[in-house]
Amino acid sequence: MTSPAAFRDQGNWCNGFYELAMEVGSRDDGRVQAVLSALWSAADVRGCFGRRDREPEEQDLVPCTVGSLAEFGHLLGQVRLPTGELAVCGCVAVRGGDESSDWLDFYVPVGALERAGLAYQDGRPFFRSAVMDEWLAALGTEIFKEAPFALGVIGFEVSGCTDASTPAGELPTTRDIGYLLPQGGVLRYGAANT
Repeated sequence: MTSPAAFRDQGNWCNGFYELAMEVGSRDDGRVQAVLSALWSAADVRGCFGRRDREPEEQDLVPCTVGSLAEFGHLLGQVRLPTGELAVCGCVAVRGGDESSDWLDFYVPVGALERAGLAYQDGRPFFRSAVMDEWLAALGTEIFKEAPFALGVIGFEVSGCTDASTPAGELPTTRDIGYLLPQGGVLRYGAANT
């Protein structure tokens, strides 16, 4: 059986990404760096690498910085899933322009999740995992304590599906994705409920 933590195995990187996407705010390297540092610490990511065509022991570590994100496009590592399995993971920054926000997306590829034994939820055409949702919500809560963000969304390929202005400070009643919404300095979690 192939390890979900193997970088070179392209099967680990396929079928999309399960994400915690965080809207950091208007373009600001310092804020993105604060969220990135808090993320790597909260998730206890092993290593920080720029390439997925080499195993971690075959490449040098890169700094866990906004500069490395700009250079490599993604920062990669390995993370211990809530099931106990070690899996590949990564993050990417989606930088806004003058009128849009910066985002930082932490992801575990669905291929690695499947190899770690996290299966599709019954009857859904897309990946959803209550175990992953709860784990990512807990990570987001820890990150928020160190580096507040405007909105967090959790689920399959959630990056760009909404922004902080859409829920207007209130959790939607019907949710296809999970929401981490700051209210009065406290982060409120609304799990996906459809």
